[in-house]
Amino acid sequence: MRLRLRSWLTSTALTAANSCRAFSMMSSSPHIIDAHLHVWATSTESSSLRYPYDQPPPPTLQDVASPEALLDRMKEAGVDGALIVQPINHKFDHNYVSDAIAKYPTKFKGMLLHDPSLPPKFALERLEQLILSGFVGVRFNPYLWEEGKVMSEDSSGGLEVFKRCAELQVPVGIMCFKGLSLHIDDILALISKSPETKLILDHIGFCALNDEGDRAFEELLKLANYPNVYVKISAMFRNTGDVDAYPYEMIKDKRFLPLMKVYGSERLMMGSDFPYVLETEGSYKGAIDAVQSWMPPGSDRDAVMGGTAERLFGKWSEN
Repeated sequence: MRLRLRSWLTSTALTAANSCRAFSMMSSSPHIIDAHLHVWATSTESSSLRYPYDQPPPPTLQDVASPEALLDRMKEAGVDGALIVQPINHKFDHNYVSDAIAKYPTKFKGMLLHDPSLPPKFALERLEQLILSGFVGVRFNPYLWEEGKVMSEDSSGGLEVFKRCAELQVPVGIMCFKGLSLHIDDILALISKSPETKLILDHIGFCALNDEGDRAFEELLKLANYPNVYVKISAMFRNTGDVDAYPYEMIKDKRFLPLMKVYGSERLMMGSDFPYVLETEGSYKGAIDAVQSWMPPGSDRDAVMGGTAERLFGKWSEN
């Protein structure tokens, strides 16, 4: 596996270099990349031994999140590729996402879900196995750690994976579902222990449009001082509360534009959070169009709508 991984690293380095060169040149048709979404087995597929649920999806979404259903939505919205984040419904069983990547390699890449119960040796082995299966990122869900444990704990599997990701040029996304403020010290510790690891904060850092969210947002803006921190402009519906709705003009004014000012478009990327977005906007295309409408045509829009994702995760193949 080490030989294969070295070959992968060489290929990745070349791809990254080519992506940077391509991104620096004007492109007549830049890719639109959805940098955050999920797929999972349908009710029929989940009855097989290969795709069991760890926990079932919401009943209204159970049968609308197959790769084929997603591809139909992507075609309608003009989306060229997607980063599939391993869903909690299959937890640490990555078979369904792995098979989707293998079946549609020009459309999909994957972000694996780290298992914090694994000791460092096995956590690193699992990381390398999944990278060779088409996964290009790692998700840290801090709520999967044992109570009292943190992601940045010395000599833990999480910290060793985080450090190894710097060597592999694999970004790590963090889901602060209950609010950024709860995890800011842990995130700063990760950065201090491995500053070369690219760290992505999901869903605008879960900085809701309320007083608590405003305070957390100030912390998110400060994280721009660390050049390897990125932010996903995704799942706006998770941050609106009762004060904003599609097409999210308040999110644009109070979150997106300040992030653009301090991070720049080269460290922001669009994501839909499909299929959950279907329960809010009701339209996958609407979620894509909303973010795109916040910017005029040009380099900033190209970066947020796909260029940043391709610089981090590699170019999606031409179809």
